[in-house]
Amino acid sequence: MNNVEQFQQKAKEQSDAAIASAHTVAASVQAITAAHADYTKKALQDGSEFITKLASLKAPTDVMALQSEYAKTAYEAFVADAKKISELYADLAKQAYKPLEGLVAQMTPSHN
Repeated sequence: MNNVEQFQQKAKEQSDAAIASAHTVAASVQAITAAHADYTKKALQDGSEFITKLASLKAPTDVMALQSEYAKTAYEAFVADAKKISELYADLAKQAYKPLEGLVAQMTPSHN
């Protein structure tokens, strides 16, 4: 293989890796966006249900119990969704780099 063919092959490999990485990033960003939207929708729905229940209560002890339960479940949902979303971001970083690993390995001088 001559130098021009080698250069063209390397350029094609780099282009293919960049395209694969872009597709992976786009899919991951879409998953992250969907996770944020799902959490927001659920949080708004839960908040609305809480307000409806709160409006129907008369006794202060019932109000305090409902408030306490709502705070607990809202916090637990937030923590669970934050963990899920942070895992999606970590996966995004790994997946975006993965198609480029081979090229980086080829460009890094070997220390044999």
